[in-house]
Amino acid sequence: MSHHVTLMTRVNCHACDRAKADVERICGDLGVPWSTEDVDADRELRAEYGDRVPVILVDGEEHGYWEVEEARLRAALA
Repeated sequence: MSHHVTLMTRVNCHACDRAKADVERICGDLGVPWSTEDVDADRELRAEYGDRVPVILVDGEEHGYWEVEEARLRAALA
């Protein structure tokens, strides 16, 4: 099964920068495509995710927020 990870972020967010580095490394290890989306670029995204960024989505479903739980993310992508 093919997965896709989306990282919901915002500009000048240090937690987002850390999460991005983690997601990039983990997805790179597993060959899983991933992308980022700026929650502040869309009113609906900001309303949904704005107070919890970074938010990790796996296949469009919320997987976690604030920090990457590496073992849990790897298990979800296995």
